[in-house]
Amino acid sequence: MKALRIHRFGGPEVAALEDLPVPEPGPGQLLVRMRAASVNPVDYKTRAGRFPVIGAADLPLTLGRDLSGTVMSVGAQVDGFREGQEVYAMVGTDRGALAEYVLVAAEEAAPKPVSLNHAQAAAVPLAALTAWQGLFDLGGLRQGQQVLIHGGAGGVGHFAVQFARDAGARVLATVSAADMDFVRKIGADIAIDYRKERFEDVAHDMDLVFDLVAGEVQDRSWHVLRRGGRLVSTLGLPPEEKADFHGVRAIGFLATPSGRQLAEIGRLIDEGRVQPEVVARFPLDDAPEAERRHEQDHVRGKLVVEQAA
Repeated sequence: MKALRIHRFGGPEVAALEDLPVPEPGPGQLLVRMRAASVNPVDYKTRAGRFPVIGAADLPLTLGRDLSGTVMSVGAQVDGFREGQEVYAMVGTDRGALAEYVLVAAEEAAPKPVSLNHAQAAAVPLAALTAWQGLFDLGGLRQGQQVLIHGGAGGVGHFAVQFARDAGARVLATVSAADMDFVRKIGADIAIDYRKERFEDVAHDMDLVFDLVAGEVQDRSWHVLRRGGRLVSTLGLPPEEKADFHGVRAIGFLATPSGRQLAEIGRLIDEGRVQPEVVARFPLDDAPEAERRHEQDHVRGKLVVEQAA
């Protein structure tokens, strides 16, 4: 089978398609034929040696963290899945999804939303789980609260906007001018062009800031939170001394696989309350180009790598 692999850390040139044996599922695992897999920032961070939980001892490895596909075989001690079933999943860091066949732990998988094709479904798991866990598990967002989402048109951001809207929160999102209509369409009450407008002049007394940008944007965000509010970041732990000074909580996290949460997200998708945005599709042979584009270009929504049925 083909898989996008790295044997050392570095630039785009270190990632290449290789031929590997098709793996056998162990206890608690599914063997899934990948129909589509999405491209995420974790891929190029891993390739460059900048993802905190993957080091040189983990090499070589296959890139990719989420996929949609068909169950080909079921390992021992697996209940609830069958051969031929369509599933989607975010896989752990010990396995890669940019391959023709992928081992998926049963607890990582959920039935593919029936309203989505495989390319759309592959765009969901990692980004949607990051948004879900950041907003609700760690951010405690609930109906009637206010949230500011930095990077609201990106892979994680566009799910966060939709989830927050669906939860009954008031949603503010920072985006580029080209994406303002898009985030309004998917549920933002207020879209802020970060190049022309200071979000501090618009956002006040936020219950939650969901930070997908970091840097000076994060540093300016302390001032828009109410006392007791939360700043949740996917880009490392925000400085706790600043959080203490402003009387708020600082939380940094990495999303974790969860088939249970994917099943709930799939229900929202099939009810028409959430929709992934796929902006480009690449064949598996062009997976290195998909990775390059994602790293170098400003991308709305998700890029997807797919293979024919």
